[in-house]
Amino acid sequence: MADMRLALLLNAVSPAIGGVLVRGEKGTAKSTAVRALAALLPPVRQVAGCRFGCDPAGPDPACPDGPHPGDAPAETRPARLVELPVGAAEDRVVGALDLEKAIGEGVRAFEPGLLAAAHRGVLYVDEVNLLHDHLVDLLLDAAAMGRSHVEREGVSVSHAARFLLVGTMNPEEGELRPQLLDRFGLTVEVNASRDPEIRVEVVRRRLAADADPVGFAARWADADAQVAAQVAAARRRLPGVRLPDAALRQIAEVCAAFDVDGMRADIVTARTALAHAAWHGRDRVTMDDVRVAARLALPHRRRRDPFDTPGLDEKRLDEALQRAQDAHPDDPDDDGPDGGGPAGGGGPQDGGPAGGGGPNGPERGAPGGGGPQHGDTGDAGESESAGHPAARDGAGPDARDDAPDGADDWPQRRTGDRGDGWPQSPADDRSGDGRQTRSPDGRQSATGDDDLTRGGESQPVAVPRGGLRARMLTAPGVGDGVPGRRSRARTGRGRTTGARVPAGRVGALHLPATIRAAAPYQPARGRLTGPLRLRRDDLREAVREGREGNLVLFVVDASGSMGARQRMTTVKDAVLALLTDAYQRRDKVAVIAFRGAGARTLLPATSSVLAASTRLAELPTGGRTPLAEGLFAAADLLRVERLRDPKRRPLVLIVTDGRATAGTRPLDRAAAAAAVLTAIGAACVVVDCETGPVRLHLASRLATQLNATRTPLESLTHPRDLALPVAA
Repeated sequence: MADMRLALLLNAVSPAIGGVLVRGEKGTAKSTAVRALAALLPPVRQVAGCRFGCDPAGPDPACPDGPHPGDAPAETRPARLVELPVGAAEDRVVGALDLEKAIGEGVRAFEPGLLAAAHRGVLYVDEVNLLHDHLVDLLLDAAAMGRSHVEREGVSVSHAARFLLVGTMNPEEGELRPQLLDRFGLTVEVNASRDPEIRVEVVRRRLAADADPVGFAARWADADAQVAAQVAAARRRLPGVRLPDAALRQIAEVCAAFDVDGMRADIVTARTALAHAAWHGRDRVTMDDVRVAARLALPHRRRRDPFDTPGLDEKRLDEALQRAQDAHPDDPDDDGPDGGGPAGGGGPQDGGPAGGGGPNGPERGAPGGGGPQHGDTGDAGESESAGHPAARDGAGPDARDDAPDGADDWPQRRTGDRGDGWPQSPADDRSGDGRQTRSPDGRQSATGDDDLTRGGESQPVAVPRGGLRARMLTAPGVGDGVPGRRSRARTGRGRTTGARVPAGRVGALHLPATIRAAAPYQPARGRLTGPLRLRRDDLREAVREGREGNLVLFVVDASGSMGARQRMTTVKDAVLALLTDAYQRRDKVAVIAFRGAGARTLLPATSSVLAASTRLAELPTGGRTPLAEGLFAAADLLRVERLRDPKRRPLVLIVTDGRATAGTRPLDRAAAAAAVLTAIGAACVVVDCETGPVRLHLASRLATQLNATRTPLESLTHPRDLALPVAA
């Protein structure tokens, strides 16, 4: 976990870096490491009694609890780590009108939220990729301006909200919006070590902590105190660290070489290099500091769409640094790759608990922890290596039995299958299809020789052809699902359409409706003058209409008839364009494919568009067409998801030519399956893939049975909106 510890500690040294995003597989102690950071931060002095954490040396002149006099009493408290739950309400995050004081005392008062509590501390969001869009917007505003502006329920408040933003996420559950992704200063990729010695030590320490938590904490108290002292020393040293012009040119060269958007990458890299130099006791930034900073600050800023993979090509990084050095070989500020200045002065030393100055060099340092370093490979660039070509073939033992040889243009599995040709898991799939893919450094390859790598394993990732956009598909009616960008819904954000009596806790208060409800009873309540006398049953909450995210279920016909005449190539492009659209509209996606004798759920409902793309890239074709089994599988999946997430409405996209050839009386069974799916009430779209001069119009028949919209495959990417009829 060297990179994760280093990124967290550099932000502790210089909060101006802008926070850390920790990406990684489940069970790798991401949350544990982040929660441990607060204990290493220096204590905070604030104006006594200020709910907004004003610094007595420079209080916020617009503080709602102010203004604070220059001689205001001060107090010292530990640095806070405030956790923002994924399901938090908006008023809990930004604050809102204090209803208790408004009703009981008749005065307007502001109740601070989590952003105020996190000021001058750490704001931690676990599973940040699952955070609702409206909360993401609030974080973007606060992170950009360092202030939180609240305009709601007749309250107008602005207060300082400068915090260290730390998020953790599992990429398999979905990706972040690019706007929020760019707000994180640094990003690191975390994977569990494959070294048995390290895994043994992890288990040993966890069992020791479970058996004696107090004793375990006392055992490591000295090491924690030493790291905390190093953080404080590096903070004091930071203002005196110089950033030579040579290092600035290296930063600019690297950012330009990787084609990052905007200038935030250059600024964050510079701040990180300064903090890294201060952490290692140097008084000037060297090439090593720039290299470490670029490895942490650039990988997530190179992504252009959800099919791009994070990571940094270390060879290109070294080439860019060398170009900058060669362009100014006589620059007196250039210290060369080995750097200069002392390594002491409070920085981590070899063999100490911080472990940052060991033989691996500063970029491989492991500040904090003090644990075994066997096989520690925390480098972000090495965990996402570029250019691992995988073997490919266009046919295999799964070749379909009812289509010409060579007509299958989707890849077949080579190893690790179940024996029936179906992919087992994304991590095991290593074959490609020769289509356009993206390499980890963001470049496209028409031959598909660059694969996504994760944890040392290679996965092909297909991307839609440039300029291909999906048509807008929406569910009928007005839902109550989670905020998103697809179908109409009653949400916590959007335009106000009315008022209602709250069923539980009051959401957004509708003041005019509340006053109208209370006004007739004022004489009976004895009010002649003074504040309005309100009761709980007078309160009305606003009804707002916005957009919701849906569950987009792809039911893909992968039989032999679909693979003929390169039809599957067009199908794949259309589905990938729809996946991109689902990512942009904050939907969940699921993938079911049917071929041969049955159907399989290739991807359960998830927010990870990248995972869906990976599964589609590995899907084999061939065999007969079990249409009924595909529809039954879709109905089963929707029943389960309705229990898990009852408010998220589904959109079922059935990609088929309408043929049914497997089993006895296949068309009758397909009609029965369509009736089962229709009874669930899901909105369906039949994507008609039938081509050629002779057509059977079976897809139109299926659309009628499903009470669904039929759209030809070639028009699925038409820019005009497509509104679905109400499902039966």
